[in-house]
Amino acid sequence: MARTREFDTEAAVSRAMELFWTRGYEATSVRDLTGHLGIGQGSLYAAFGDKDGLYRAALEHYRTTLAAAALRSLEEGADARSTIRTMLVERIRIAVADDGRGCLAVNAACERLPEDAATRRTVRDMQDASRDALAEVLRIAAERGEIAKRHTPDALAAFLVTFLNGLLVSAKITPDVRTLEPLVEVALAALD
Repeated sequence: MARTREFDTEAAVSRAMELFWTRGYEATSVRDLTGHLGIGQGSLYAAFGDKDGLYRAALEHYRTTLAAAALRSLEEGADARSTIRTMLVERIRIAVADDGRGCLAVNAACERLPEDAATRRTVRDMQDASRDALAEVLRIAAERGEIAKRHTPDALAAFLVTFLNGLLVSAKITPDVRTLEPLVEVALAALD
């Protein structure tokens, strides 16, 4: 008779996400994971296949929690400029936490690409969702006359996603909100 899994896999994925986010994929061993999660190696393999399977589950958890929250904040904002500003500043604050751990998705791209096609797809899906949500906010803002129409909403959204990626890498190098937040105003000038 098969043994029943004795741990909460969702909680394990969340805790693994934090460990991968802080240390990175390569620097996190299976031993680190089992110790941090309080489970045996056999349980990890039974639930996730291997370290890579747990990493993919952690990236997916990040996508459905933190990345999804950022997209919801775009949908709930009053005007485009303040909504985008708030989203960018919040991403900075998350990225500089824990001595500049950055963004799990950007970290994954920097560490695992171009070799890891599955990570590329997951990160690309997150980026595409961010770009599409920003483009929609910018389309509405352009129709209302809140932003200039010299750039298309799609081009502005792609620029803002690219800017954010660079900002999140910079947060790992210089984990200082006071240094990074003023750059948001420079990026928002593209809306004028």
